[in-house]
Amino acid sequence: MGTDLHELLRSLRVWDPELTELPALDPAAAPAEPLPLFTRWFAEAVAAGQPEPHTMSLATADAEGLPDVRIVMLHGADADGWSFATHAHSRKGGHLAARPYAALAFYWPVLGRQVRVRGPVATAPAEEARADLRVRSAGALASALTGRQSGVLGSPEELARASEAAWELARREPDTPVPSWTLYRLRPDEVEFFQGDTLRRHTRLRYRRSPREDWVRELLWP
Repeated sequence: MGTDLHELLRSLRVWDPELTELPALDPAAAPAEPLPLFTRWFAEAVAAGQPEPHTMSLATADAEGLPDVRIVMLHGADADGWSFATHAHSRKGGHLAARPYAALAFYWPVLGRQVRVRGPVATAPAEEARADLRVRSAGALASALTGRQSGVLGSPEELARASEAAWELARREPDTPVPSWTLYRLRPDEVEFFQGDTLRRHTRLRYRRSPREDWVRELLWP
């Protein structure tokens, strides 16, 4: 395989019928609220063998309005919103403190599906953040204990020393608190479900929260 970027891009195909079977989205049969549809789509992505379906893009903006995006893990989705976690002192934590509004995007190419979510973000109570961290793996706790996320790193050796000490503490004291670990919840104003189509007649179904707090469903041009 060559290394010419444009040649590589031209060689790629989206949703090759030999590799991907695209399901249909019937807007008329969609539920009145977005969460049940998201839950069903997530389960179908897992069943279809989509690698890491719980990963999502998280977009935030800093105090000047400059955007940033990164991949994070979904920790849950319920009536309170879509949840993720990070250190309060991280870059995204700082962004959310200055501008508590964000957008999420899930992409499950095995089914030709995307889900986009955006809305205001609030922090969960500290005890919920502690409970969230306790149910995760020792590696997750060690990573949280290593801390200093988004800070400037002096050398790989410095990280190795801090990580080794964090792993040792995580194994010895699995209930060790991490005060900066914060659970965030995005309460959606909009949720869009995108179902790809081989003829490019993609279905886009948007749920929009009305001033009365109910959901308005509408189709969008692809």
